[in-house]
Amino acid sequence: MPTKIAWSPDDAAELYRLEAWSDGFFVVNERGHVAVKPFDNDPLTIDIMDVVAEVRRRNINFPLLLRFQDVLRARVRRLNEAFAEAIAYAEYKNVYRGVYPIKVNQLHEVVEEVLDAGAPYGLGLECGSKTELIACLPHLASDETLLICNGVKDRTMLSLILAAQRLGKNVVPVMEKFGEFEQLMALAADSDGKTQFGVRIRLRTGGSGKWADSGGYRSKFGISLPELLELVERLEASGAGDSFVLLHFHLGSQISDIQQLKQAAKEMAQIYAELVNRGLPIRYMDVGGGLGVNYSGGSDGGINYSLQEYANAVVSAIMEVCDTRNVPHPVLVSESGRAITAHHSVLIVETLGAYQKDRVADDYKAPKGSHRMARTLSEILQSLRAAAEGSLDLGELLEAYHDVVEVHSEASTLFSMGYLTLEQNALVERLYWSSCSAVLGHLRVIDPDPPPVEMHELEDKLIDQYLCDFSVFQSMLDHWAIDQAFPIVPLDHLDRRPTRRALLVDLTCDSDGKVSQYVSSNPDKQFLELHPLRPGEPYFLGFFLMGAYQDIMGDSHNLFGRVAEAHIYGDANEEGNFWVEKVIPGTEVQEILAQVQYFPNDLQRRMQNLIKEKIESGAVRPKRGMEILDQYMACFKEETYIDPRGRI
Repeated sequence: MPTKIAWSPDDAAELYRLEAWSDGFFVVNERGHVAVKPFDNDPLTIDIMDVVAEVRRRNINFPLLLRFQDVLRARVRRLNEAFAEAIAYAEYKNVYRGVYPIKVNQLHEVVEEVLDAGAPYGLGLECGSKTELIACLPHLASDETLLICNGVKDRTMLSLILAAQRLGKNVVPVMEKFGEFEQLMALAADSDGKTQFGVRIRLRTGGSGKWADSGGYRSKFGISLPELLELVERLEASGAGDSFVLLHFHLGSQISDIQQLKQAAKEMAQIYAELVNRGLPIRYMDVGGGLGVNYSGGSDGGINYSLQEYANAVVSAIMEVCDTRNVPHPVLVSESGRAITAHHSVLIVETLGAYQKDRVADDYKAPKGSHRMARTLSEILQSLRAAAEGSLDLGELLEAYHDVVEVHSEASTLFSMGYLTLEQNALVERLYWSSCSAVLGHLRVIDPDPPPVEMHELEDKLIDQYLCDFSVFQSMLDHWAIDQAFPIVPLDHLDRRPTRRALLVDLTCDSDGKVSQYVSSNPDKQFLELHPLRPGEPYFLGFFLMGAYQDIMGDSHNLFGRVAEAHIYGDANEEGNFWVEKVIPGTEVQEILAQVQYFPNDLQRRMQNLIKEKIESGAVRPKRGMEILDQYMACFKEETYIDPRGRI
């Protein structure tokens, strides 16, 4: 019998591809647990299972979102320092001023943390709606802080922008349509006539990746070159050319190819040079969002550049054109929200159970009187289990599998015609799955190259379903909507080889409520290798890179609400190297019901009337009826997810 290959935490890190997607923030430690390295140039680590233990001690319910605030701050620093290095190396004659687009994660704690970390670098904000504008304006502590206003703007929004400019705030509305420019200039003329604005240009260069249509001629937003010329001519005719201060383009939320960015930056730089040479005092060049995150670490949803390469590409492309055209270097702006927020947020999900194909015991033998098909399958199974690993060749294994499939098919036909009892059909089913598992076990040992089609069939048939306490629609909407893969890793047991192939399913009653593709070193991304569940022992999974969009875009399918969250800071002087700054409970049942117009008082009245009818009819005793009403009303203050500790 072949010697079993040893397994180590390093093997687990390779299987789940931590080095490829974690950007150095997550590792597998010597205990076989996932740990966080929140600080650059600091060896301090935080064992996530220690954090889980702490929040469980506080009776905080799962699922739970952990925000590692130091990781958020590190991402802000890395972005700004990458541009500083690129500017210094190229001897670029201006500065970088990033803005954080709050649509990526509007949560107040996130925005405040980003602004605080970005204060030394002059980091600003970007908003895309009236509500976001209202949220952003009070956070412009310095008059130099840049606020870029994108999106469709109505009269109220434009008027508020003008009012902020009157306060001396550096607010720049970006004209997405020509009509917005006309409306802004009319409103400005009704006051003192002064304003500043930018223009989003619809470039010839298209985007790349899932959001390719965000750039190029098919872009939802942007002004065409003919419209740009008309806009400039109007400004020149009215003597208001000094209002035009920013040029903007956007290629999409996740630029996969750095060459597309370079091409777009050069195209925009040429437009900038033309306008500057016409006398327009444009100060800012906004390259939009799109700085990518390596969710999978590969070509399937990954990016082909590093953070430093991104900064170098922007600086060098724009500088090359400016120097050739002999125009000043503009202030560089980017809206890199995904790259700032994705890594800091980890969703912790408890596995509630596993559905595996029903099988017979290891020492099972079909008793006398069993149907001939059950006896046939039992004999095949016994021979497979008796054979030593590696002793059966490929032909023998495939023959056994074909025989098993044939018997299973025949049993299905006989049962549908009434010639096989329910009990015997159930026994055939269990023997069938046991035999399939035994065949696959032998195939994995001999590891045929190339693997036969039958092996792929068996791998697919025998995948387990792990039921997880969360909602795909609430917590990872991009996976359901655009097939975005997110890294998912067991938080402990990583010093043991995972032996189950699993499909993760959520609590919702929707067939789409599942994770259908995974980040792993396996060529087949349709399953995740996990450990067998142990009775009475919780098994936690970490869903990583959840900080961008997923926090805010969730859908309340089946009325599952927001999950609880805890904000974690690293500190070498604290037990476990961390402390919990804040805990925010998950959405209560009564809160999510109110969002769809169900209110406790009305529901209590209706339930009370229903129970009263049953009491008056004698169906229940009054005391029992009131107990049921109290039980019902107590549920309103429960959180919307399953409490594993309260399950029967």
